[in-house]
Amino acid sequence: MLETITPTPAQWDAFVTAQPRAHVLQLAAWGDLKRAFGWDSDRVALLDNGQIVAGAQVLFRRLPFRLGTMAYLAMGPYVAEQAAGTRYIASLPNVIDACARRHRAAFLKWEPGIIEADTVGAQSLTPSPSQLRFHPSAQTVQPPRTILIDISGSDETILARMNQGTRRKIRQSQKNGIRYWEASRADVSIFNAMMQTTGARNAFGVHTPAYYERAYDLFVPPGHAALFLAEHEGDALAGIMVFAVGQTAWYLYGASSDTKRNLMAAYGVQWAAIQWAKARGCTTYDLWGIPDADEAVLEAQFQERSDGLWGVYGFKRGWGGKVVRSLGAWDKVYNPLVYNAYKAALRLRQRREE
Repeated sequence: MLETITPTPAQWDAFVTAQPRAHVLQLAAWGDLKRAFGWDSDRVALLDNGQIVAGAQVLFRRLPFRLGTMAYLAMGPYVAEQAAGTRYIASLPNVIDACARRHRAAFLKWEPGIIEADTVGAQSLTPSPSQLRFHPSAQTVQPPRTILIDISGSDETILARMNQGTRRKIRQSQKNGIRYWEASRADVSIFNAMMQTTGARNAFGVHTPAYYERAYDLFVPPGHAALFLAEHEGDALAGIMVFAVGQTAWYLYGASSDTKRNLMAAYGVQWAAIQWAKARGCTTYDLWGIPDADEAVLEAQFQERSDGLWGVYGFKRGWGGKVVRSLGAWDKVYNPLVYNAYKAALRLRQRREE
């Protein structure tokens, strides 16, 4: 008999980690992290014969003036492979809509995370946005375009996929007497200091120190993340927080100081994170976010631009990965009046920033 349940964190994570498209943003800990910083979260699942067969974790952000919430579903939902083509696919959207309405959502923003080139195979397990009355949205939460590195094979095979300059910088970073280590909880303050420096240097927003501390506490002890740091003669040089679920790892947060940048520690610490991901069984390493432009445009303009994600594309392009784009963001509207006011506010903010 089919039941709708609110799964426990342990139940939900066991289901998520068993999925081929398992993603860190669908782990219960991600809901806990976002709930500590202004969001709410909820999980819904369909249970059949005591087993979860489909479900989603949904986040909620309050809108101004008590106008309800924005519901946000990232990198899901999931339908178990054995359940594909059954009534579960038809039932799940209704369950998600009911969850959104319980939280007074004016609209639901969905970022499926499915790579455009993989839509044919993925649609058997995830309904397409158009089938579910969603329309495309220009406002994304996560970057729709990224670079995926194949980290299967030997170290030499992985290095051979990179461009010559990146290989040289990785090797240089190993010869400069830099110490690389997997950081403890006490070392998070070192990462936080570098993160503030990175944000100021590259003119982009970073989270508060408490955010990275909480992320460490939620993900590192269970083995879903690691923090790697680099230092030379007492000077902190670079740090990276990498996350992993199943066969995929994500480079979500990186920082570097303004000190001794010629030692190439940013390359060495990234290589250390790749080694960690490979050792825990990952075959794909997601560099998480580049400008949303075709590869030809990226290659033509990256040396001239440093705004937004252009500033990191020059670093990420050399790691031998494949540029891919997801389906982006899609919105389903429950309250048209509030939704239109929301879009108008976004347009106004964009004009002010230009």
